Amino acid sequence: MATTATPGGHAPDETPWLNPDEKEAWTGLVSLILLLPGRLESPLQQEAGLTLFEYLALSHISEAPERRLRMSELAYLANGSLSRLSNVVKRFEQRGWVERSPDPDDGRYTVAALTDAGYEVVVAAAPTHVRAVRRLVLDPLTATDQQALAGIAAKLRVRPADLA
Repeated sequence: MATTATPGGHAPDETPWLNPDEKEAWTGLVSLILLLPGRLESPLQQEAGLTLFEYLALSHISEAPERRLRMSELAYLANGSLSRLSNVVKRFEQRGWVERSPDPDDGRYTVAALTDAGYEVVVAAAPTHVRAVRRLVLDPLTATDQQALAGIAAKLRVRPADLA
């Protein structure tokens, strides 16, 4: 005979339901995951013609040593798949913003290098992104809240095994 779990309780052989505090934490996180990227992307699209993913990709390359980064590392940092990143970087190459080449340390990998033109694009877009990050994320939080957010993010971060 099957047993049915109900909110607030569970049968011994079933996963327990979320309690009210757990549900509040989970739905708050889901709201951030689903709503915040669009709010951060909107000003970037309006002012710089970039998606949030495109900006993050350019930004991470610009901050890397010699403005060069392995594509696999860049996909992780920009929160996208390698295939999505490859399509975006192909467009960047066509615009003269990025050049791809085999990694000199390990030819199995591809490195994306930011050109001077690409660097100019990310430098021009950065103030727009920083204003949105401050307005939507940092300004509403106290310094303690910001530290807690950073700690939570570190605990929940999932890093692919090949980048560990």
